[in-house]
Amino acid sequence: MRLDTGRESRNVEDRRGRGVHLGAKGRIGIGTIVLALVAMYFGIDPGVVLNTAQVLQPASVQEGPAAPRSEAESELARFASIVLADTEDTWSAIFRAGGAQYREPRLVLFTGATQSGCGVGQAEMGPFYCPLDQKVYLDLAFFDDLRDRFRAPGDFAQAYVIAHEVGHHVQNLLGISEKVHAARQRVSEREANRLSVRQELQADCFAGVWAHHAHRSRQIIESGDVEEALGAASAVGDDSIQRSTQGRIVPDSFTHGSAAQRVRWFRIGLEKGDLRACDTFSVAVNP
Repeated sequence: MRLDTGRESRNVEDRRGRGVHLGAKGRIGIGTIVLALVAMYFGIDPGVVLNTAQVLQPASVQEGPAAPRSEAESELARFASIVLADTEDTWSAIFRAGGAQYREPRLVLFTGATQSGCGVGQAEMGPFYCPLDQKVYLDLAFFDDLRDRFRAPGDFAQAYVIAHEVGHHVQNLLGISEKVHAARQRVSEREANRLSVRQELQADCFAGVWAHHAHRSRQIIESGDVEEALGAASAVGDDSIQRSTQGRIVPDSFTHGSAAQRVRWFRIGLEKGDLRACDTFSVAVNP
């Protein structure tokens, strides 16, 4: 992946390495554990979690002084900041072309657990976006899991993760998240899960839209990068995760989409570069 400008975002809030103590309500309950086995480390939207399982609860979070950071971790944090800056440039241009102004999200880097506007965010949840404070939360250790556990290495795979969460921010700005939330309240759990899948697949498509425009403007994609992103999208499909964690696949419990669906919709965004092509709510999402 080529990010020649090297511009770092001003919207990074660094909470890494701080000792965190969670109050009783902030501890992980059995509901969180069950949900984590389904979603497993990736892309959980706390707004969806709050609305369905009420997993995240207000808690007391006390943070101590930051611990020393390795050079590798510092470089990874810089990379995340540069990717965020690139999404800012790209989405600002897209919104401007549509006659609107893009409101930039903040990226919170944390270790272990931290307080968010949606409750206590914990590393077990993986990267997530909180629509209530418009922040993306990321424990950089997730990138180790992406490489080792999910076998999806590479810097463009990491960029895809960040771009997916920023995609949720775009949904929030466009009013899509609010409409999905309202619709989910009126349907069965099975149908609510299907709406969640469509929302997640659209965030994948928006990640592809970012990559399309960023490459057209700044030639960021190098040989092998697309394969890295597609590998990550496939690895975090609900079927892939369920197969590896529980040995069986339960499609009605999907909340993020199958591996094939996630790959398909990222590719659509990447190839089309058009938000209108990412309407996962009015078309068939199955490959």
